[in-house]
Amino acid sequence: SMIELSRTQDEEVGDGTTSVIVLGATVLGLVKSCIGTKFTGQFGDLIADLAIDATTTVGVDLGQGLREVDIKKYIKVEKVPGGQLEDSKVLKGVMINKDVVAPGKMRRKILNPRIILVDCPLEYKKGENQTNAELVKEEDWEVLLKMEEEYIQNLCMQILKFKPDLVITEKGLSDLACHYLSKAGVSAIRRLRKTDNNRIAKACGAVVVNRPEELQESDVGTGAGLFEVKKFGDEFFAYIVDCKDPKACTVLLRGASKDLLNEVERNLQITSFAYFVLQHANVGNEWVGIDGNTGDIVDMKERKIWDSYNVKAQTFKTAIEAACMLLRIDDIVSGIKKKQAPGAGPTPSKPKIEDEGDADNEQILPE
Repeated sequence: SMIELSRTQDEEVGDGTTSVIVLGATVLGLVKSCIGTKFTGQFGDLIADLAIDATTTVGVDLGQGLREVDIKKYIKVEKVPGGQLEDSKVLKGVMINKDVVAPGKMRRKILNPRIILVDCPLEYKKGENQTNAELVKEEDWEVLLKMEEEYIQNLCMQILKFKPDLVITEKGLSDLACHYLSKAGVSAIRRLRKTDNNRIAKACGAVVVNRPEELQESDVGTGAGLFEVKKFGDEFFAYIVDCKDPKACTVLLRGASKDLLNEVERNLQITSFAYFVLQHANVGNEWVGIDGNTGDIVDMKERKIWDSYNVKAQTFKTAIEAACMLLRIDDIVSGIKKKQAPGAGPTPSKPKIEDEGDADNEQILPE
């Protein structure tokens, strides 16, 4: 048991009783991931290549041999059922689960698109509080409609003067704005997540703008080589790919079922290891450790902080041997306590063992 681990460690070297428990439990915890990778074991090289390719794509040089890789923000895993696992790949750009607003009027494939990203609604601005308008004549209603039309037309004209091919907004897009954009040959996508919008900005070099009035030529993204909408099953996915020096990417996973894709995604968590390898590469210090008093990462040799080799060696030996011993257990004996009848006396503390044996000549506990 784990308690015996601690006792053995104390008897052998007199220290490391807590470390051996923690290490032994960690080794046992790794078994779960080993069991869950039976199918994807044959695709280990493919998964490793995907992880390395993704982290290399979004890595940013910080100088002095250091690289920064923001996995959570700029690497997204998209799981699309269908196809073969070998079809999985890293897209040099972003894929989103969206279609254009007006499929029949807007282009679904554009080469070298000029992309504008906004996080404001392209529709008539609604009042923050309850607003009332009193209409006395029929002409008053026409005036309100005219004001709304002019407002939306002004928004669209401020965007169209930069000659974009694709407009993406995080908020809504009215039918009137859709009419003006489609008439100008511009495709549009609405109600996109802010995180996806930021990934697109990193991939194509665009800048997310709060208001169309603030748009500048430098805010237009021109780094993407292709915008295309594809259909998988019943869903549409928009591709913004073939980007020049993208700092965001999408890992597209294909497979026969959702369960398989979930398993592959779990295996793809190796990206965290690749991240740490890139972050700490070429550090050149073999004596790095944690100062227990301050919690800082320091040079242990310089601080003259040492630990006994015998303690560490015995810790690894004892923890791994105990984990292997527990994993070799292939049988479990469980005792089920029967419910006592009302008014019955206490049951015996020890069950009687019958003389007859089972097929393996093992003694059987009474039911």
